[in-house]
Amino acid sequence: MSQLNNFMDEDMKVKIWPSKKLMKIEVLKYVASKFEANRIYTEKEVNAVIDEWHTFNDYFMIRRGMIDYKLLGRTRTGSEYWKNEEAKDD
Repeated sequence: MSQLNNFMDEDMKVKIWPSKKLMKIEVLKYVASKFEANRIYTEKEVNAVIDEWHTFNDYFMIRRGMIDYKLLGRTRTGSEYWKNEEAKDD
């Protein structure tokens, strides 16, 4: 978590998007940890959770990253999202 602190504000919200891939993944894991297991989310709910945990106003990029790295799953239509079981909280 100490490396993540460079990207966080005083409220532990992501304030800067990392340039290095490994740190991007760590940031995505951090935001994914804010989702509840065994719960279905709408796209609007996903965006709200992401917005709550970052400050640079790009929920789309973070949502896409979490899906690409399989931290969140979603239906083909994008109507339902869930935290993947493989996405362990750190």
